[in-house]
Amino acid sequence: MLGSGEIVMFVTAYDRWVNQASAAVRCETIAGNLAAFRRIALDRPDLRRASVALCVLTPLSGDTLLITRRAAGLRSHAGQWALPGGRRDPGESAEDAALRELHEETGLLAETGAVLGLLDDYVTRSGYVITPVVVWGGTPPQELAGAASEVTRIYQIPIVDLDVEPELVSIPESEAPVIRLPLLDRFVHAPTAAIIYQFCQVALHGAEQRVAHFDAPAYLWR
Repeated sequence: MLGSGEIVMFVTAYDRWVNQASAAVRCETIAGNLAAFRRIALDRPDLRRASVALCVLTPLSGDTLLITRRAAGLRSHAGQWALPGGRRDPGESAEDAALRELHEETGLLAETGAVLGLLDDYVTRSGYVITPVVVWGGTPPQELAGAASEVTRIYQIPIVDLDVEPELVSIPESEAPVIRLPLLDRFVHAPTAAIIYQFCQVALHGAEQRVAHFDAPAYLWR
């Protein structure tokens, strides 16, 4: 007869096995949806190129997305919500840049084979064209930590909390709708909100959702 401690260990192991099996199905579904998506790539040599990582983690509590708070001392967009990412190095691919930035900003090391696909390029008001790269991070490590000079804190946000209809706001400075998503006790705006919204619609639901027409609040244009 199994003791109570052994039963708990067995149930936990079984739960992990079920989660891993279902996670493999979800990973395959996301990869299939991204492969079927007709991505829009932009050739804009006048803009600086950057990549961001939409990294999916699979704890037992449910799938999460890695989101960071930028350090307060940064010269641009200090203290804002962000996806791990940054400017590409010369000759660096979108995928390699996203994986490098993911490791530098969160400590999570993912191989090239963890890349599931790309979303539309997104042009920012600050002069970048961002390529979003979807990465399968799997079971999260015990600790995540990045460079303190770039990241104040790393969050694992449940994807179900992000997979919602966005709020669209009008501002006098732009004719385009300003997109925002609720995040904890605040809002996340474009470009991060636009990219997350497209990820949810395309990768999770197989919809062909475009987001290039969504704007950010004027104070974020710099």
